[in-house]
Amino acid sequence: MKKIAVVGTGYVGLVTGVALSEVGHEVTCIDIDEAKVARMQRGESPIYEPGLDDVMKRNIDAGRLHFTTNHNEGFTGKEVIYIAVGTPEREDGTADLQYVDQVSVDIASHVKQDVVVVTKSTVPVGTNDYILRTIKEHITNGVAVSIVSNPEFLREGNAVYDAFNGDRIVVGADDKWAGDMIEEINKPFNIPVYRTDVRSAEMIKYASNAFLATKISFINEIANICEKLGANIEDVSAGMGMDGRIGHQFLRAGIGYGGSCFPKDTKALTQIASYVDHNFELLNSVIRVNNFQHHVLPEKAKKVMDTLKGKRVALLGLAFKPNTDDMRESPAITMSEELLLAGAEVVGYDPIAMDNARRVMPEGVSYVGSAEEALTGADAAFLVTDWDEFKALDLSVFREKMAQPIVFDGRNCFGLDQAAEAGLDYYSIGRAPVVKGKVEVGM
Repeated sequence: MKKIAVVGTGYVGLVTGVALSEVGHEVTCIDIDEAKVARMQRGESPIYEPGLDDVMKRNIDAGRLHFTTNHNEGFTGKEVIYIAVGTPEREDGTADLQYVDQVSVDIASHVKQDVVVVTKSTVPVGTNDYILRTIKEHITNGVAVSIVSNPEFLREGNAVYDAFNGDRIVVGADDKWAGDMIEEINKPFNIPVYRTDVRSAEMIKYASNAFLATKISFINEIANICEKLGANIEDVSAGMGMDGRIGHQFLRAGIGYGGSCFPKDTKALTQIASYVDHNFELLNSVIRVNNFQHHVLPEKAKKVMDTLKGKRVALLGLAFKPNTDDMRESPAITMSEELLLAGAEVVGYDPIAMDNARRVMPEGVSYVGSAEEALTGADAAFLVTDWDEFKALDLSVFREKMAQPIVFDGRNCFGLDQAAEAGLDYYSIGRAPVVKGKVEVGM
């Protein structure tokens, strides 16, 4: 078992550190936020991720998991240092590497022993070479440093599960012995390890997310065509997914992707391509389709209701996906801006993400403590996030609580027959509308 430091305690860093400690390594997680570190030392996760708190506490109690703000303390005696800091998107779509820069300098300033530096952060192709150069430029005590690219493939809301049940672990190393060490560290996970060079590992991360984003935008385009032709996107998706070459995953029509990965990584990859004079036309189209999809529900509402001015609209779900409190690039933000601009009164509710939502949603949105309260007196309801809580609602609540039982479902949470039986006006994605309790079949 190895002594490991992890720099950065966001979704990637914290889950990585906790998972490595769970399989027996001694891990110290480093973050500059003193209040955040104090919380983690008490066994409290600063992010909402199902199952994370329990694994954290277990390994803190076992003495394998530690947290500190002190780089000298965190790096002392460590054989491996993971970089897991954020690489946020700049205005031009490129990745902001200022935190990676700082970690590189911190490593050079504090390490006193030979070390392998592992990049978990999603970084443009060539960044690991840059990290290694930066460390070597600033290091003063002559220790040997090797670099490994080990991209993460964790899904928010399922990150703990994915850490122990992933499809593959990618290890990109130009130094064989460094790659061997990281492969050995990951051996207890019993997940297949794929070895490659550093730059190919960096590209695997971007290419994977770009491909998944492409599947989402593709099926959303098919859904929009289905509505116009009188076809049912759920039947189409199911029939497509039966082909083993295609598969069922990421073929659920909806209101587009959000979060911290797909929007950022697709834009970054188009920028990376431009550096070598390549116009990534397909991916640019994927991004445009997704941006359009965030406007689908408000546009439906405008057509159905003639005007939204003075109408009370309930947003059920604010996080970009269920089982997370992450509001980054959430479709709820775009929708609420458009609804407010149209003169609507917007009321939002989310089971977990309310605090984060208040920080990023536009001014003018009000918040309530339950789905039922949001629906009370509403002229329209938007299902934005497919939380289990919403999918379990008795549809009679829409008719009983709302001023008008008009529902715009961006996640196809309910069957058309269910909506018809409940007497709703129900508009979903890629399926026939339900009007006054009847499914309107055909074009």
